[in-house]
Amino acid sequence: MTVTRLTATTAGRLVAATVAVALAGVALTGCSAASSEPAENPNYTTEPSDSFPLTVEHQFGETVVDSEPQRVVVVGLTEQDILLELGVTPIATTEWYGEQPNAVWPWATDLLGDAEPVVLDTVDGFQYEKIASLKPDLIVGTNAGLTEETYGKLSDIAPTVASIDGSEQYFSSWQDQTRQVSAALGRSAEGEELIDGVAAAYEEASAQHPEFAGLTATFSQGTPYEGNLWVYPDGVNTDFLTDLGFTMTPGLEDYAPNPGEQAQISPENIGLIDADVIVFATENPEGVDEVLQFGTTSSLSAVTGNHAVYTDGVLAGAIYFLTPLSQKYVIEKLVPRLADAVNGQAPQNTEG
Repeated sequence: MTVTRLTATTAGRLVAATVAVALAGVALTGCSAASSEPAENPNYTTEPSDSFPLTVEHQFGETVVDSEPQRVVVVGLTEQDILLELGVTPIATTEWYGEQPNAVWPWATDLLGDAEPVVLDTVDGFQYEKIASLKPDLIVGTNAGLTEETYGKLSDIAPTVASIDGSEQYFSSWQDQTRQVSAALGRSAEGEELIDGVAAAYEEASAQHPEFAGLTATFSQGTPYEGNLWVYPDGVNTDFLTDLGFTMTPGLEDYAPNPGEQAQISPENIGLIDADVIVFATENPEGVDEVLQFGTTSSLSAVTGNHAVYTDGVLAGAIYFLTPLSQKYVIEKLVPRLADAVNGQAPQNTEG
């Protein structure tokens, strides 16, 4: 499941990401570009293990990939992580938030190397003309909020891979996304290895911290937005805590506008988020102050007892990205801080 990150700085971008933009002539331009034989991408570090041509089924039908893609454009918010960990360097990425160089976050920059992909944005919808000009031979959009209309426009440019059947916009499990992307790249077995590697890393961390088992935990997104804290009910991007042994604070789903969305907790209901451990994705020192000044947050037992974690911006981003690569970063950076929180020794700052 992929988070809809709604804060004052990014809400507009995510709303805009689902806006369909009409563009005349893209289909013809895209078909012409996709039919030419692409040069080998010099930045690839692996070879495909599957045989081409291959077919990937998804929520809008199926996509045939005739040969190993060399010019892959990522129109989703996070899929560059999966490509890079599979040894496939995209020629274009899409900016979600954070304005990281090349729209690639620190946990993935080593894998990017010296490559400099074009950075797309979705402020005014998909940049169809710009995408077509890149002459892609594969478009990846498993976390792009595609509709049947936007999928059709992108698939007119090049073969396009979307989420699995039954997915909601921006809500598809990281395992399913990894399988979709790796299948399209001809690296299905390697995709399964990434999934298994994350599971093994969580199992190891959980075994090393048996004190986490059964404790309640709450995860709160960023700082207050539109008068509420946006807090995650069980099953909405909370595996990074439950896989470590924690139990998510119950009842928060009653405050979510729709199933699968964040709970909107007003100042008068702030007591609902109190738990053995709270993780606040505060992103910067100012965010810590803003959260603590919201309602009675500063008097919660988790806060007064030093059982609350306040993340920096990169750690928050890794939690939101929810890719195999970002989750390894989360395990490395968050688990020690959770251990401090359980022991009542968590500092009230983003540095940990």
